[in-house]
Amino acid sequence: MLDLALVAFIGVFLALGLKRPFFWVLAYIYIDVVAPQKIGWGFIQSLPVSLVAFAAAFAGWLFLDSKEGSRFGARQALIAILLMWCGVTTLGAAFPAEAALKWSWVWKALVFAMFLPLTLRTRLRIEAAALVMVLSIATIVINGGIKTALGGGGYGTLSLLVRENAGLYEGSILSTAAIATIPLALWLARHGTIFKPDWRVYGFVAGLVFACLLIPVGTAARTGLICAAVLAVLLLRSVRYRFVYAGIAALALVAAIPFLPQSFTQRMGTITEYQGDESASTRVQVWMWTLDYVKEHPFGGGFDAYLGNSFTYQTHKVVGEGSNVTVESKEVTDKARAYHSSYFEMLGEQGWLGLVLWLVLHALGVWQMERIRWRFGKRNGGNRSWQWGLASALQQSQIVYMVGALFVGIAYQPFIFMLVGLQCALWSYVQRTESAPIKARFKRAGEAKTLPAAS
Repeated sequence: MLDLALVAFIGVFLALGLKRPFFWVLAYIYIDVVAPQKIGWGFIQSLPVSLVAFAAAFAGWLFLDSKEGSRFGARQALIAILLMWCGVTTLGAAFPAEAALKWSWVWKALVFAMFLPLTLRTRLRIEAAALVMVLSIATIVINGGIKTALGGGGYGTLSLLVRENAGLYEGSILSTAAIATIPLALWLARHGTIFKPDWRVYGFVAGLVFACLLIPVGTAARTGLICAAVLAVLLLRSVRYRFVYAGIAALALVAAIPFLPQSFTQRMGTITEYQGDESASTRVQVWMWTLDYVKEHPFGGGFDAYLGNSFTYQTHKVVGEGSNVTVESKEVTDKARAYHSSYFEMLGEQGWLGLVLWLVLHALGVWQMERIRWRFGKRNGGNRSWQWGLASALQQSQIVYMVGALFVGIAYQPFIFMLVGLQCALWSYVQRTESAPIKARFKRAGEAKTLPAAS
């Protein structure tokens, strides 16, 4: 029954595309984020729903959709260069079979990120894409939030829609994505036109934000706690009453602490004690190994090059209380450990060139969103415009991601590249709509000069 329901929902989505091909783009966003083919138990797992939606999205735009207003910008060109470089490193990868497996989904994430802005030509389409992204994440987050609120969860034990610990269903990755979704959800609540702001929208968004904040608790992901703290600081730039916001946030934090599970508070307490935590110590050792690796392989080792690492290190843990305290040391030997950092993931797999391309791509996004904020913010009432609000939300989401990426290997995460696609679309839309009136004035002035003098 579950398989039939999921297939029927996807079928309706695809059928709507026969009249409006843009629905196929939205269908792929939903499928790529939620992965409904993995939620089912039977025949849906064998259906190539992702490939069908991917092909339909491109074919629909290419043959049926209007191209007016579509632009290929500088950041899309950077993604294209990064895509080609990833292809080159995959051909010479240190572990060809594993690299080919990762390449099979990375190339789709990069190609779709380049393609998405070409389809988002209007405000309605930009909003629709943002809405589907938020609701797709909400499908996972609300499920996890309810289970956390009812006492479930724990490190590596929170049961979500899919029985696997990969992609958006991995605790730290989901925590980062959930916190990064909050600014977009708040923007939709304020400026949405598909679901116009009223008490129902505000109530749903409030519940979704609460569920997003519960995900780091339910997964006991330290990365999620750091991302939530960063977002709380970033929101100070956008809220109207900053002191009131800061006071309410501080009060909510103090009130929430007694209700947090002990397993969560104990794990959060290890953030500053990496030498006593084997997981954190391993990350540091992997990062040191990666720096040594790129000295010999400056162009990287291709996808999953970390499989070649091996190291031995010491962990130190303080045991006891008061005057009866001892320090326990333990020697740990480990190998083939993942990078646990997007920055070192890019460095180890794509070398210095790949890391620079990736950093410039994201730095340009922060800069472009700041330019839009500045352009509309200097106008009277401009900071209440939907463009200013969306630029702020996308910038906040990206910065949260970049902070979370310090501790999680999500350099190629499709959801994040969809955010990049939204940024490119908003930048292109603002450039096009803001320059059009100026060009029109110059055109009218030129025509006036060519008119014959009145007799």
